[in-house]
Amino acid sequence: MHIRPEIAVLPAYKQGRQAAADAFKLSSNENPFPPLPGVVEAVQAQTAFNRYPDATALAVRAVLANRFGLTVDEVHVAPGSVAVLHELAKATSGPGDEIVYAWRSFEAYPGVVTVAGATSVQVPNRADGGHDLDAMAAAVTDRTRMVIVCTPNNPTGPIVTGAEFEAFMAAVPSTVLVVLDEAYAEFVTDVTAVRGAALLERYPNLVVLRTFSKAYGLAGLRVGYALGPAYVLDAVRACAIPLSVTAQGQAAALASLERESELLERVAELAARRDRVVRALRAQGWAVPDAQGNFVWLPTGEGTAVAAEAFERAGIIVRAFAPEGIRISIGEHEAVETLLETARALVGDLQAAE
Repeated sequence: MHIRPEIAVLPAYKQGRQAAADAFKLSSNENPFPPLPGVVEAVQAQTAFNRYPDATALAVRAVLANRFGLTVDEVHVAPGSVAVLHELAKATSGPGDEIVYAWRSFEAYPGVVTVAGATSVQVPNRADGGHDLDAMAAAVTDRTRMVIVCTPNNPTGPIVTGAEFEAFMAAVPSTVLVVLDEAYAEFVTDVTAVRGAALLERYPNLVVLRTFSKAYGLAGLRVGYALGPAYVLDAVRACAIPLSVTAQGQAAALASLERESELLERVAELAARRDRVVRALRAQGWAVPDAQGNFVWLPTGEGTAVAAEAFERAGIIVRAFAPEGIRISIGEHEAVETLLETARALVGDLQAAE
């Protein structure tokens, strides 16, 4: 059987490692809080498993359209924002085309590009872990079809500011699609951060990605969405796998939006916990980048594997990105003390090894 050579060597996406019952899973940026009771009830009410769901997720799109001042055709719902990325890449790019993104960033990006048949153009992050938007704009050529901007950047944590993004958009040709990946937007407390939805009317080549997986705690139900020009999202819908967002996922998304104030209280608690962890890690001597998602980044370099093993022995499962660093999700408050104790023991050993 013939397999495309670039697919044959493409590693499959690896999710964060699962944790034993006595360990904390801080490897997947999941929300540690269980769903709100009303959300569970809404899902349990969807028992017609013998029937297909609404293929267009129209009810969810209508609520989101009203929230963001858009039409329903300017909203697309998919099984996670990464599914929208795949659809955007296939709709815009193919062999000979290029997709530009920062690196290191969301590890699914290279696979998204390769599956579409396009070529990745990876632009190194700044020393502080943030996007080098000037270099990304300079990397755009007449072969570029799409640019992905991730804010806050997963896994390093820094945001793109509104001023930085506007300067970037001014430098990118209007014929190039810019995808602003805001999967962690609800956790952002920096008032200077870009907010993509407010810029859609101004930039006709902009699509904004959001998700219910992180802040809303629906990772297991897979619901994400895109906001953008109707003609672009029509092309995305033409590339989408039909009927891929379940009725249970749609019901959970609607119920979560109805109870958003309660959910955002939990998000605020996680953001405050994140900030406390960052302050403590920096006090220990770690060079932690600004963290605006629900995770922190430790630049462990060549000691990444050793550090990940030390955390695992302590009952903390982290996400290792050797040989650069580890990402630690902000999870249960009971995990914080062990996390910090392990990090304190590691920082001196890693510095001594340098």
